[in-house]
Amino acid sequence: MSTEIRVPQLPESIADATLVTWHKQPGDAIRRDENLADLETDKVVLEVPAPANGVVRELRVKSGTVVKSGQVLAVIEEGAVDGKRAAATASAPASAASAAAAAVNAGAAGGVQAPKSAPGAAKVAATDAGRLSPSVRRLVEENQLDPGRIPASGRDGRLTKSDVVDYLGRQPVEAPPAQSAPSVTPPPGAAAAAALARPPPESRPPALGARAEQRVPMTRLRARIAQRLIEAQSTQALLTTFNEVDLTATQELRARYRERFEKEHGVKLGFMSFFVRAAIDALKKFPVVNASVDGNDILYHEYYDIGVAVSTERGLIVPVVRDADSKSFAMLEKQVADYARRAREGSITIEDLTGGTFTITNGGVFGSLMSTPIVNAPQSAILGMHKIQDRPMVINGQIVVRPMMYLAVTYDHRIIDGREAVQFLVAIKEALEDPGRMLLGI
Repeated sequence: MSTEIRVPQLPESIADATLVTWHKQPGDAIRRDENLADLETDKVVLEVPAPANGVVRELRVKSGTVVKSGQVLAVIEEGAVDGKRAAATASAPASAASAAAAAVNAGAAGGVQAPKSAPGAAKVAATDAGRLSPSVRRLVEENQLDPGRIPASGRDGRLTKSDVVDYLGRQPVEAPPAQSAPSVTPPPGAAAAAALARPPPESRPPALGARAEQRVPMTRLRARIAQRLIEAQSTQALLTTFNEVDLTATQELRARYRERFEKEHGVKLGFMSFFVRAAIDALKKFPVVNASVDGNDILYHEYYDIGVAVSTERGLIVPVVRDADSKSFAMLEKQVADYARRAREGSITIEDLTGGTFTITNGGVFGSLMSTPIVNAPQSAILGMHKIQDRPMVINGQIVVRPMMYLAVTYDHRIIDGREAVQFLVAIKEALEDPGRMLLGI
């Protein structure tokens, strides 16, 4: 029995999606719930699972096609599956069709026509399609690489885009083959004259290296990020204020209870829970920082949904910890860690990314010492964490070394005055320099 595979119902906030990857080709066997294709939206990548065991009979759309809810993507022939390819559909015509479809898909994904002989691309489609992200797969196919030869540094041995770029940078540039010339016997004395006419080897200009360029279309997420950042800067009056915090007390408290905390709750005690709690306490003192602009009105939110920015291969996304003020340190650490894991695995959902009243971003994990984060509209403020660095500080007239961090708050000056923004940041600083106050609620 033939079964049509359709685009699943997309959330109301998403009009369409882009089919970025086929994990199967015509003639391939597929099992129930096995992923057939990846659909990329503005926020997440959705999987299209098979509804039953069978064999892929037809692919209706090419990679790179924009699709809508309910659109037919493929047709499978239901039935028992014993191998990777069914004998009834593995005939020469089907194999030829599969090869043609793979070539079209590779060309559409890379933005250029695939070469006639692409062993690297074929290997990706046959063995590693399910383990490579769309951007990594596109880079591997365009350069005809064998992903098995590239050292992987990602989670669970996954290949990242930087792994492929580094591998390409280490490859020697192949010189074009020299063309043979007819043998001619030079006249007497000609060889000596030619040797005198040639410049010495050290004076010859060095051969130029390859100056390759690649044109790769933005992913939908990257394009959406760019659009939102431009909108935020063009519609809000953004201003940033800075301060610095001495994390000595926070570090000592964390070190004192870290092992017991992990044993008790099954999660590591990081810094993010301290910053989330400090931010909530400051938001309660300055509610306009937790507000947003709605036309000519100011919308004050009496709840605290805190977005925590997470960096992934596809770009920066912001999962939201809802009702963060009601959660313990352990619950905050667990939810933030779970969001980070699912974001990097690509299993984050639209609901996880929707809403939020205030955002925290941590550039310090990449070594940033200071930055000016951009507000995640329609929110009105964002807190930027940075690298913890030992610096000499004057404490009670003495120069001592302390673990210091620069903090930044970017805010919408339309509704938040500088006085409120500065005092808000000072409140966070004071809470982190005396974390016992957060635990006691004072």
